[in-house]
Amino acid sequence: MKLLLPLFAAGMASAHTIFTSLEVGGTNAGTGHGVRVPSYNGPIEDVTSNSMACNGPPNPTTPTDKIITVQAGDTVHAIWRYMLSTTGSAPNDIMDSSHKGPTMAYLKKVDNAVTDSGVGDGWFKIQEDGFGSDGIWGTERIINGQGRHAIRIPECIEPGQYLLRAEMLALHAAGSYPGAQFYMECAQINVVGGTGTKTPSTVSFPGAYKGSDPGVTISIWWPPVTNYQIPGPDVFTC
Repeated sequence: MKLLLPLFAAGMASAHTIFTSLEVGGTNAGTGHGVRVPSYNGPIEDVTSNSMACNGPPNPTTPTDKIITVQAGDTVHAIWRYMLSTTGSAPNDIMDSSHKGPTMAYLKKVDNAVTDSGVGDGWFKIQEDGFGSDGIWGTERIINGQGRHAIRIPECIEPGQYLLRAEMLALHAAGSYPGAQFYMECAQINVVGGTGTKTPSTVSFPGAYKGSDPGVTISIWWPPVTNYQIPGPDVFTC
């Protein structure tokens, strides 16, 4: 079994995913509306790449001039699909079930959400879901939850334009580095109603993760995972 599991993981390497659209207040304006989507659904595996910010080469993204208004304190949903053309919401329409790992979401305050590349400092984590006490991974909850990734926008941040970075990390081939597969895209949002009463500490993309992080390089097949450390900073709270 120990020998077969790595082969199984390698066989699933082509089953990818894309954050295609953002649902706000129950409304979804459609694929690529305010979300920088790539035409290819592949991962980033180099944690030092500038593409760790909002995706990019080898998966070039399509610019969008739309900015989505979001109320501070509300929960939005990043919608994940296997490909841009995928119309269903069954598990196989989201990502292969072998792609187990955490989900995360970050914000970055920017002057212009349309033109800012996202590369560099300014990012703070607002959501994470790793390996639960029930043995279920964060990615599995999204795969089995119609591709809906719930992200609450903190009420205490400043109003203004932000990049919202939703991420799924697949660890099925992460026994050595590079091997972990990072899937992320950025939505362009304008946060209204924020109180600005708390200032988050920030990290940089690239830079927030290292290849040696225990949450990046890990065998999830053997020995069985009993504890998992999600990479990146702690979740910002108001």
